[in-house]
Amino acid sequence: MARTTRRRFVSEGGGALLALGAWRPGRVEAQPAFDLLLKGGTVLDGTGAPAFVTDVAVKGDGIATVGEVAASQAARVVEVRGLHVCPGFVDMHSHSDGRILVYPGAQSRARQGITSEITGNCGSSAAPLQGLALEEGRRDAARDQLNCDWSDVGSYFARLERSGFAVNQALLVGQGTLREGVVGAADRPATADEMKAMVRTLEQALDQGAVGLSTGLEYTPGRYTPTAEIVALARVVAQRGGFYASHIRNEERQLLEAVDEAVRIGRLSGARVQVSHVKASGRGNWGKQVSSLALLESARRDGVEVLGDAYPYTAYSTGLTVTFPGWALDGGRDATLKRLRGGERERIRREVDDYVRNGDPGDYDLIVIASVATEANRRFVGKTLSDVASTWKVDPAEALLRMVDEEQTSVSYVGHGMSPENVERVLGHPLVMVGSDGHVLAPVGRALESRPHPRSYGCYPRVLGYYARERKVFGLETAVRKCTSMPADQAGLSDRGRIARGKKADLVAFDAATVKDGATFEKPHEYPVGITHVLVNGTFVVENGTQTAARPGRVLRKG
Repeated sequence: MARTTRRRFVSEGGGALLALGAWRPGRVEAQPAFDLLLKGGTVLDGTGAPAFVTDVAVKGDGIATVGEVAASQAARVVEVRGLHVCPGFVDMHSHSDGRILVYPGAQSRARQGITSEITGNCGSSAAPLQGLALEEGRRDAARDQLNCDWSDVGSYFARLERSGFAVNQALLVGQGTLREGVVGAADRPATADEMKAMVRTLEQALDQGAVGLSTGLEYTPGRYTPTAEIVALARVVAQRGGFYASHIRNEERQLLEAVDEAVRIGRLSGARVQVSHVKASGRGNWGKQVSSLALLESARRDGVEVLGDAYPYTAYSTGLTVTFPGWALDGGRDATLKRLRGGERERIRREVDDYVRNGDPGDYDLIVIASVATEANRRFVGKTLSDVASTWKVDPAEALLRMVDEEQTSVSYVGHGMSPENVERVLGHPLVMVGSDGHVLAPVGRALESRPHPRSYGCYPRVLGYYARERKVFGLETAVRKCTSMPADQAGLSDRGRIARGKKADLVAFDAATVKDGATFEKPHEYPVGITHVLVNGTFVVENGTQTAARPGRVLRKG
């Protein structure tokens, strides 16, 4: 609003100056108080409180005020009447680390309203890299035509900041990456000196800004790690205010024992615990879901700060070697392939067959190939292992082994292993927040050669549309809380996850009546509908449903 400004000249000849026209009263245009005003939206503030209609004003990268503001006070006004405005979604469980350098626009994330990602989950992280972990990191980066020119967390973050990216990135230290760098891929406990080395590396990573530690205890080398080793590392995390996230040791036949182990690690270490992608996989294990949630409830009553995350789908996705027994993976990829091509192949086949048929997911028809490394087997992407077996004229277990062999272990699949009733039960549980278990992608180039899980593109719109609006598993206020303040608090991101003065302007405006995921298992590279605007640190990355070229994302370091 303009105002009249008067200047006083303290001078012996002031009257003469006025007479000569040296000074005249005038109007000076005031600078707008705010850079942006989202006008008239229905605000869901992220806390679970009821929605209310008001304005949200942005100044720089932050929320300046929440309340009615005159349009003249803002440099730019965007009408959002009829839309809901909420904090940007904080993806509690992401695998975008490293990949964000391949897809800096983070299209699959920004378009669904994700503004911050907690990466480095399931025991695997882009940093810190040393020893065997560095060799593997460089090989993976080369596959994506990247130069892996970082080693520790600090240099990885510096690489990100030089490159620029669209959505915020936080990092967990992968225990598997940590152990692989010090111990290698061996199936044995770490020595005292190796434990000291892992502790030192973890301490440095946390001091450089990592937000905690993750384990992938169903994968190597996590599956070789005794509980005591994890407790020792989790204590370091607790001392530095981080949290411990775990892909638990078993999500099928030993589900309850695995959840108990995660709780025990939290109790003994004092760390906040996040049970990753809570589920009971394989039809024969569906009945364990209620008991597993009861374990979390009991632990909370006993003072263990344990929570969980889940994605809104009845299928998971992982690497095909997860079906292999631990002894067959001892020593890493080359050792595994040697066993597979030698006298131990039949033993591996028997144990893999037992795992699939009697555990997870329960049948070869439920295993769908998602990606391969070779051109020769690309024809099988989107096909079940039963289809592959029929083409090759072998039994399904042999087809699985042959696929792993020909792809040199680099083959992923989608497993249709969970029940719809359990997915709703888990998502609706008060101790469970939303995490996609996906990663950055874009429907271009090599990505189109794969058929990934649709969660990378559609997780959050599916929560809002299918589970909140259609299935009514929870109200919209609760759904948004599970996607925003709940994960932000668990990860220690105190300036994200809520709409309030002083918080960062990570914001989403969506149409609650139409928001819906577009990605399916058959067509996973599809964007959602109903996500109208997305701001990251006060800058539009999605505007009127179209992605911008902006790269305002930041590294989110532990404070």
